[in-house]
Amino acid sequence: MFLGIDVGTGGTRAVLIDRSGAVLGSHSAEHAAIHSEHIGWAEQDPQDWYRAAVEAIQGVLTDLGATGAEVEAFGLTGQMHGCVMLDADGQVLRPALIWCDQRTQPQCDWLTEKIGFERLIELTCNPALPNFTLTKLLWVREHQPEIFAKIAHVLCPKDYVRYRLTGEFAMDMQEASGTLLLDVTNRRWSTEMAEICGIPMSWLPKLYEGPEICARIDAAGAGATGLAVGTPVAAGAGDQGAGAVGMGILDPGSVSATIGTSGVVFASTSVPTKDRLGRLHTFCHAAPGLWHVMGVTNGAGLSLRYFRDTFAPTSSYDELTTLAAKVPPASDGLLWTPYLFGERTPHLDATARAAFVGITASTTRGHFVRAVLEGVAFSLKDTFTLFDELGIPVTSIRLGGGGARGPLWRQIQADVYGHPVQLLEAEEGGAFGAALLAGTGIGAWPSVAEACASTIRVAATIEPRAAAAMQPAYAQYRKVYPALKQIV
Repeated sequence: MFLGIDVGTGGTRAVLIDRSGAVLGSHSAEHAAIHSEHIGWAEQDPQDWYRAAVEAIQGVLTDLGATGAEVEAFGLTGQMHGCVMLDADGQVLRPALIWCDQRTQPQCDWLTEKIGFERLIELTCNPALPNFTLTKLLWVREHQPEIFAKIAHVLCPKDYVRYRLTGEFAMDMQEASGTLLLDVTNRRWSTEMAEICGIPMSWLPKLYEGPEICARIDAAGAGATGLAVGTPVAAGAGDQGAGAVGMGILDPGSVSATIGTSGVVFASTSVPTKDRLGRLHTFCHAAPGLWHVMGVTNGAGLSLRYFRDTFAPTSSYDELTTLAAKVPPASDGLLWTPYLFGERTPHLDATARAAFVGITASTTRGHFVRAVLEGVAFSLKDTFTLFDELGIPVTSIRLGGGGARGPLWRQIQADVYGHPVQLLEAEEGGAFGAALLAGTGIGAWPSVAEACASTIRVAATIEPRAAAAMQPAYAQYRKVYPALKQIV
């Protein structure tokens, strides 16, 4: 058996699979709520991630009636960009600023002015954005110098969990691409970026490719989880890289559209394809020798959760989508811009704000829910528009995350993208991909591509039905951001 661990935003999930790709068991443990002291701030306690990971691992073994000795290897994935700062003793210095924290725009502006926008793209393939790890370090240096002075190690969320289980400081290429400290083209830390920003190279962990075995469970990790001492641990990948592996997004032209808390459109490339305007992220792929481009919507699944929690707290998601299904495509003109935490693609605007536009006296709760579902799909459609502009091929689209589980949202995506979309037999997200990387790391499959070919199967294809209605609605959606920008 191979174990995959996904240290997400809302919780940690453990998945056990066999060599055929069958999911043998899974178990999740929730995280404490995101702490947001001010608008745009988002922090979590790394030690709570570790607690949840231990609970999830113990849970999946118990549920299956398995022992830790039966697990041949495991890999990690999780939310990207979070900045975990440790002292020389490996102790957490402060809560982690996570991916959706937007406080670091001044540090982004400083980086862009000091290095130059074009030079940043040359060095890292990406612009300076508040989401990235480096900008969070710079904020701590400016506002909490007493903490900055104690830093000895910098990790991302899943890598902190690995450290607690193995004692090793390590990071994979795909995750490191989201720190703004990696030379993505050459798959190595950028000494130039580190020197410019005053970040000691000793703070940065050793780099590995996704399937490489980088650590082994130590006695403390074994005692906490029930896994065997010495169990091999693969480097893994950030949630989007591992999720792409778990969906078989390896060949150029293969694309995934995943709606979790955030939303991502991900395309594999054989070379590092750079957007000179920085609207798309260019990262190393979790599979060695490949890269990928992706566009990100910060508030994708978060939009639906926000609507439910704020306006319909006693309703289930199924009840809300049942109402939405009664509303015609394009929501009778009601539009939603999902910019609850600013926006990355295509606007690169941490101050962007969400809005409903087009409310009338006839607008029902179902209209609002459908507009949220469509607005998230429109935001992801922006990435497909950029792919077309940059000549990035799209031959197949596979859906993942919560947006792939409800029939209405699946159909809305096919209609908005104007392209058939595929569902997979086992869509277990990043944890499944992390388990495949772990199996590849110990030789169960000769390559990541062979692992995907042996385990991933398409279950259904959904054809567009209302594309003719959705394309004019998308054109209207595109007008909302520039209009709102003038007033908020």
